[in-house]
Amino acid sequence: MDSPQTQAIAFFDVDGTLLSSTIVHCYVWLRTHTLTPLMKFFWTIGFLPKVVYYLILDKISRTRFNKVFYRNYDGLESTELKELSIDMFNSYLKQKIFPEAISQIEEHKEKGDQIVLLTGSLDFIVNPIADFLGVDSVLAPSLGELGGRFVGELKSEPLIGQQKAIVMKKFAEEVGISLDVCYAYGDSHSDLPMLNCVGNPVVVNPSRALRQKALSTGWEMHEWMQAS
Repeated sequence: MDSPQTQAIAFFDVDGTLLSSTIVHCYVWLRTHTLTPLMKFFWTIGFLPKVVYYLILDKISRTRFNKVFYRNYDGLESTELKELSIDMFNSYLKQKIFPEAISQIEEHKEKGDQIVLLTGSLDFIVNPIADFLGVDSVLAPSLGELGGRFVGELKSEPLIGQQKAIVMKKFAEEVGISLDVCYAYGDSHSDLPMLNCVGNPVVVNPSRALRQKALSTGWEMHEWMQAS
């Protein structure tokens, strides 16, 4: 039997949309997973002041926040972290995926839609998630590498806000599908550009501002929960 022809593209944001986690949670897990409890305690105490700064920066500019936050990876061994990201998925992120998200993806697959993860999270962190969900493509930023270590700078602009819409339009053009028939799933006000550029925007566990936007425009809205 021939596989169904692609009908549309379903773009999914990851953090807060497909699963309950953030780029900060993933970084902390990667940095502390191999530490002893005492070392983990002191590392966390030292990192906490940065968290306050990051929260403020994120409110001002999520794009700027991503650029600044990813500098934490500067000098870390890239191969080691890429391997550790698989352990992180199996022991941490897998349990954070919303069951409803899996069902929604399967529904799109049954219709013959392409599934694309579109996220500001790093590619090596998202790839195990993509493999588990069986998606078609991943659009995620990569960190530069030098001598087997990350350099703490992204190879491209952060996939935040308007940049998401730009990447989506380019991807849709390359596969020859109109965004008018496509879907986009997002949870944050910063996802508005990606939601606005498709014919079928869907908000998931929305922030207050995004909830108001969805209610005023009649966008489809979902509340997805972690499995108990």
